[in-house]
Amino acid sequence: MVINPLHNLLVVSTSTIYGSEFLAYIKDDFVKFIQADELLFVPFARPSGISFDDYTAKVKGALADKNIQVRGLHEFSDKKKAIQEAKAIFVGGGNTFLLLKTLYELDLIQQLRAQVAKGVPYVGTSAGANLTGLTIGTTNDMPIVYPPSFEALGLLPFNINPHYLDPDLGSTHKGETRETRIQEFHQFNAQPVIGLREGSWLKVCHGEVRLEGRLTARLFRPNLEAEELNPGLINF
Repeated sequence: MVINPLHNLLVVSTSTIYGSEFLAYIKDDFVKFIQADELLFVPFARPSGISFDDYTAKVKGALADKNIQVRGLHEFSDKKKAIQEAKAIFVGGGNTFLLLKTLYELDLIQQLRAQVAKGVPYVGTSAGANLTGLTIGTTNDMPIVYPPSFEALGLLPFNINPHYLDPDLGSTHKGETRETRIQEFHQFNAQPVIGLREGSWLKVCHGEVRLEGRLTARLFRPNLEAEELNPGLINF
């Protein structure tokens, strides 16, 4: 597994866990990771249709006690320049298809890749986590809009499945499980997939990928049994 040693990524399954406020459970790790007093927020995934301003205000409120200045990317007339000058970048969750479509329409994909390649910290939650993989083909979201490509930022040599759910053996639901969906993906795609459970995240730095949090993650590869990954360094 080859990772650009300059990439600094926090790939987070979710911004909110049950019983916790927005970003609260990961806030200290978030702030320690970005090591910046300014944060560029990308609100384009718009969970529940929230406006860009309201979504940005939500991030500002969550980080208000950390003395971090937050600005939404939508506030800038020159968005490429805003990315170029960002000290740290946070891409929020919501609908992955909408997020990717908007970034393609604004011609910002290459600029984001270039900035992260310089070592600028990138935090992505949910849809923002999906964006770090090779494609968004393992998102859980409905395709409410159509991006010109499923190709994502490709910062990692695998795909992410945020909010990964284990099969409920006591459930009467007969639809496909998350694992079944990923197996379907692997009928047509070769890249590994890491299923991140709620409250887990990947920390990527110095060319290494570490699973953080208290839970294991699920690694899927074509034609192989799924594997549980323990917190710590990931090698595969």
